[in-house]
Amino acid sequence: MGPLPPGTDDRAIWNIWQSQFTLPAVTVADELGLFRAIGNRALDTDALAAELAVDARALGVLLGALAALDVVEKRDDRWSATPQARMWLHPDAEGYWGGFLFRFRETIPLHAQLLEMVRTGKRPTNEVAGGPEWERGTMTAEVAKRISDFMHAHSMGPARGAAVQPEFAEVRSLLDVGCGSGVYGIEIARANPALEVTLLDLKEMVVEAAKHVEAAGLTGRVTTCGLNMFEQDWPEGHDAHFFANIFHDWSEETNALLAQKSFKALAPGGRIFLHEILMDDDGQGPWQAASFSLMMLMGTLGKQYTLPEFREIMEAAGFEDVRACRSGGGYYSLVSARKA
Repeated sequence: MGPLPPGTDDRAIWNIWQSQFTLPAVTVADELGLFRAIGNRALDTDALAAELAVDARALGVLLGALAALDVVEKRDDRWSATPQARMWLHPDAEGYWGGFLFRFRETIPLHAQLLEMVRTGKRPTNEVAGGPEWERGTMTAEVAKRISDFMHAHSMGPARGAAVQPEFAEVRSLLDVGCGSGVYGIEIARANPALEVTLLDLKEMVVEAAKHVEAAGLTGRVTTCGLNMFEQDWPEGHDAHFFANIFHDWSEETNALLAQKSFKALAPGGRIFLHEILMDDDGQGPWQAASFSLMMLMGTLGKQYTLPEFREIMEAAGFEDVRACRSGGGYYSLVSARKA
């Protein structure tokens, strides 16, 4: 029967790889004593972090994943263990599964990495994701290719889902900021023949992106721009900026800087687009966003954000009309805002 071309619905593959975070989220919480702490009384994130002697921001990401697994819940900004957790995961419960979970602390590699991250707030080295290289603003050609291959593989479906959104029919010139392999800009250009795209990333990355542009037969309509998006001025003249899986790599403070640079470079009426898997507004799921946030926690400086968090960042930079809609058949949403 043979292979098929990429579609827009890649949820089955996402579910497979994200399953790796299910058990480590629970074994880490068990080792930290989290289920005893909030199985006896409800605590807010800061109070729970102080009691467990862990990093509050990292704990918040873990709690979001545990909520998506239905073992913790949030009410009035305080966390408590669910009845299932109090029955099977509370160390003083008759049905406590601790003896079973204990053995997996040593057999699951992600357990030790996630445990250290939650305790210290400092991520382990992750050369595949490329976080340290992006933060340094430079990388080798070998690392650039590895990052490009990594990003391209898991972005083909979401890129095709984003490309057919009607918002891009109104755009004539798009700057794809932090383009990676260029897959998003390429698919958006392919789906919108009247649109021109500039792929912006570190100079080593756009070398890889240019290869994909050539393979797609879009040389000329999709161009590249190699620069450091934090330290250098962005090219002007584009009526929209697009960020796919960029804001989730960074802290709130860094994202505020990116939003400010975008606002400055856009003309009045310009649009900003983010393509991200959003956390629910209350930060308690869904699992696809919460588990992706665990990956971000261990490999970058960021996390998966809620729409209200993005709205706060966008509006602080001067943008208006911040909204979001699901795109394509996968788990992604397209967040948009406009410069008045």
